[in-house]
Amino acid sequence: MILCKQCKVREFGPFNTLTNQELEKVHQNKISYTFEKGDVLFEEGNALNGMFCVRSGVCKLMKLSDNGRHQIVKLVSSGDTVGQRSLVSDERTNLKAIALNSVEACFIPKAKILSWLKTNPNLAFGLLRCLAKDLKSADDNIVKMAQKSVAHRLARLLLFIEAQFGVTDEGFLKLKLSRDDYASLIGTTTETTIRTLSYFKKEGLLQVSGKNIKITKPQQLHFLE
Repeated sequence: MILCKQCKVREFGPFNTLTNQELEKVHQNKISYTFEKGDVLFEEGNALNGMFCVRSGVCKLMKLSDNGRHQIVKLVSSGDTVGQRSLVSDERTNLKAIALNSVEACFIPKAKILSWLKTNPNLAFGLLRCLAKDLKSADDNIVKMAQKSVAHRLARLLLFIEAQFGVTDEGFLKLKLSRDDYASLIGTTTETTIRTLSYFKKEGLLQVSGKNIKITKPQQLHFLE
């Protein structure tokens, strides 16, 4: 089991202000899990009773809309934490988390985190900073969904995936998403997403083969973004 002081979450998550001694307490109280592709970490409406730290892999966070479809609101990956909002608000989670590939995550019980928050202002500040970052990201996405074209939103998403998750030796995006997932992430229909990908391919911006996508002209795609 990897030590918390060696984990990427320490760099980006709410625990980045803790001392090695404090991180040892976290390490002693966490539970490690491995999820395979398609596994559900938690369902919308669950009482989490804690929070997850994602050590490796990628998950999609989804929200059930009024029309009965799931909307992907965020991708989380190595270094991210999940469940902190429900922990602080003492509410059931409003999202569903599904593993997009093999995911290693640690679960820290709510009772432990709350007891540490009462005595450790550094942890409280770190958690507030994470919540503020999530809120800013949500605000930015709302504006972009309302004001930007589908082509802009898809170009932005493809460039983000390349920067965040990398490419294979052949240059294809490492993170493979379905057309439905792309559509959900940019707030449009699957049919529109397929047409936009076909347009990008026709213009020579992408090389597409099933779920394998390679950005062949990043500068032109940046122009769209």
